[in-house]
Amino acid sequence: MHVAVAFGFDFKTDWNAQWIGLNEESAVNTWHCYRSQVTLDTIPEEVIANIACDSKYWLWINGEMAVLEGQLKRGPNPQDSYYDPVDIAQYLKKGENTIAVLVWYFGKHGFSHNSSGKAGLVFDAQVGAQAIRSDSSWKVTRHPAFGMTGTPHPNFRLPESNVRFDARKDLGDWTVPAFNDSSWQNASEFGRPPSQPWGRLAERPIPQWLDFGLREYEQVTRKVNKDGSTTVIGKLPYNCHVTPYIKLHAEAGKKVDIRSDNYMVTGNPCVRSEYITKHGNQEFETPAWINGHRIYYRIPKGAEVLDILYRETGYDADVVGMFECDNERLNKLWQKSFRTLYVTMRDTYLDCPDRERAQWWGDLVNEMGEAFYVFDAVKGPVLAKKGIYELAKWQRDDKVLYSPVPAGLPNPKNRDMKKKDGTWYKELPRQMLASVGWYGFWYYYWYTGDQQTIIDVYPHVRDYLSLWELGADGLVIHRAGDWDWTDWGKHKDVPVLENAWLYLALKGAVEMAQLSRNTDDVAGYEATMRSIEANFNKTFWDGKQYRSPTHEGRTDDRANAMAVVAGLAKDAYYPAIQEVLKQEYNASPYMEKYVLESLFIIGASEQGVERMLKRFASMIDDPISTLYENFGGGQDRAGSGTNNHAWSGGGLTMMQQYIAGVQPTSPAFKSYSIVPHMGPLKALRTKVPTPFGTIGLDLNKKENGALSMSLDSPAGTTVTVALPLTQDTQTLTINGDLMWANGTQGDCPHGCHIKGGLNQRIQVELTPGEWSIELGK
Repeated sequence: MHVAVAFGFDFKTDWNAQWIGLNEESAVNTWHCYRSQVTLDTIPEEVIANIACDSKYWLWINGEMAVLEGQLKRGPNPQDSYYDPVDIAQYLKKGENTIAVLVWYFGKHGFSHNSSGKAGLVFDAQVGAQAIRSDSSWKVTRHPAFGMTGTPHPNFRLPESNVRFDARKDLGDWTVPAFNDSSWQNASEFGRPPSQPWGRLAERPIPQWLDFGLREYEQVTRKVNKDGSTTVIGKLPYNCHVTPYIKLHAEAGKKVDIRSDNYMVTGNPCVRSEYITKHGNQEFETPAWINGHRIYYRIPKGAEVLDILYRETGYDADVVGMFECDNERLNKLWQKSFRTLYVTMRDTYLDCPDRERAQWWGDLVNEMGEAFYVFDAVKGPVLAKKGIYELAKWQRDDKVLYSPVPAGLPNPKNRDMKKKDGTWYKELPRQMLASVGWYGFWYYYWYTGDQQTIIDVYPHVRDYLSLWELGADGLVIHRAGDWDWTDWGKHKDVPVLENAWLYLALKGAVEMAQLSRNTDDVAGYEATMRSIEANFNKTFWDGKQYRSPTHEGRTDDRANAMAVVAGLAKDAYYPAIQEVLKQEYNASPYMEKYVLESLFIIGASEQGVERMLKRFASMIDDPISTLYENFGGGQDRAGSGTNNHAWSGGGLTMMQQYIAGVQPTSPAFKSYSIVPHMGPLKALRTKVPTPFGTIGLDLNKKENGALSMSLDSPAGTTVTVALPLTQDTQTLTINGDLMWANGTQGDCPHGCHIKGGLNQRIQVELTPGEWSIELGK
């Protein structure tokens, strides 16, 4: 296969197949069926079929499903599309083979999809000396059973439409070899890729979806409605992506409505399905995924439900990381954070899986930080990598970065966004600083070691940062962008926050410039950082808190936290900042992650745990499995957010990165540290995935005041453990050998080196393997 590597994406250049479809204007929400038959002499061990369409496809080979919901939403950039490489060898046989493809054409933009404007399919596979290629010999027809529902339709942010399936018009078993397709049209050819309007085709950079198979609901209940219909309710084990299934007996023409409890979100309709019955026994699984905790099937009078099931699908990465401690409320918060993270991962990182399904990059920064502590180090990070390249490649001609992307690219006449048509073009400046900076692009590199991605995207970071300027006071000139948004809630002290975010972006840019050998840029970044350093505290610190001269209202907890997180706050200010963070609770869950982080940075672990439990108390107690967008309370848009929002899971990162204390000290965990901030906790256990293997850690405070640690450190790494010393600490034992007593050091076992004390901690450097350490009296 010939590919052109262009900006992180592998664009296939040697296509032999044709884009094919119906020679007619493509209509919104249409479904097309394609069939082809080919006789094969031999079947190699691997047969890669390269498949692309606008917008989604389902593939059957010889009547067996080979791909469930293939194709990523457009696109890697504003012009091009993705394609799927799929190994189909296991489905092929010697002799005659039948290829059947169902394509769903969205036909409209959304906050996660840039519509090409034309339905089409391309299928290209080489089977030894033979080929399976889409061309005019393929048969195609519009599926007559799919159609449009009545209102309400999904809100403008979603490219998907509702699904309506009329079983009376069904084609029958059209995916099986015996089906007679002689009445179907021969497909029209639209050209070999790259062909307009689909552009070049970039290889799918993330795995196909993980299919959990059809499952029974945890509980099924029924409710009789006033009109004689019955609502059958299937309870899911947790909030997840599902395609609901139903088996029933009915007369023809009855309408079954299928939706989730997340169908209507903040007044915005999401995706639902309608099934129109045929006569007799029948079954239907809607192909469009929805999410929620319950699925509602509204069954008309006279129809009998024989069974309801659901199929969960999701991002295919192994769950490796975990965290447990002796505080069950923290454990529950970790689990809810994980569940919120997983339900907001699909084609892209999502802000929410229902109302928008959009890759807002402020959300992604928090999600990415969580994901590095949860998912395997191979498949896990590639969703973030995809998002990084997309953000950079969608950069506007005026150097502005914006999200969500991919999104509908608006007509130049509609760039004021007055027309709600699923397009987007607006910059949120503080979110973009977070995205390209220390916690965004650089954080990705620090946890993966993926140098090439940073080299590729760095010029886009440099271009964006060139838009930011300092004023006569040596601090940031406010950049409003297209949406002057900082956080939900009140009392936002924007000047303090803006300078902290720019400082962190420049801090990351210095590292990225050096890594990508653009060292000439470093001096300019550092000069700007020095200017902020020189003027930040004298302008914003009033002796008791960080507060800009123009700020009105209550002191901002976010601003004081970000001064710490950015490294601009002086150590002497920490006690006063702690007092501010005991009094102020203005941050939304998005910014609360940074508030909590500031407390752990300054060593206030007791307060950090206490605040985390206090802020998330209502979410911990809520019976749902995910975390919602806002804390609630009149100042935080109560009732105006989703109940499964990506940015709310920062507590997961805090538990593993700070409470357990595991974080890299060089890229990809080649070296890492364990500096626990257990606060009130007596015991914890965590696992952290790395490219070298899994770190396993157990910490226990014993009744006699001793602290014991068990560590399994992966091969190829070096770890520095920094355990807290107290006035009662008298001994250090490593793997059963007494290494230190009353300040007198003994000989370390092989692979161990005591580095001494620092900041009331004793530091021990360890090579890979299993280690048991105890600090005692």
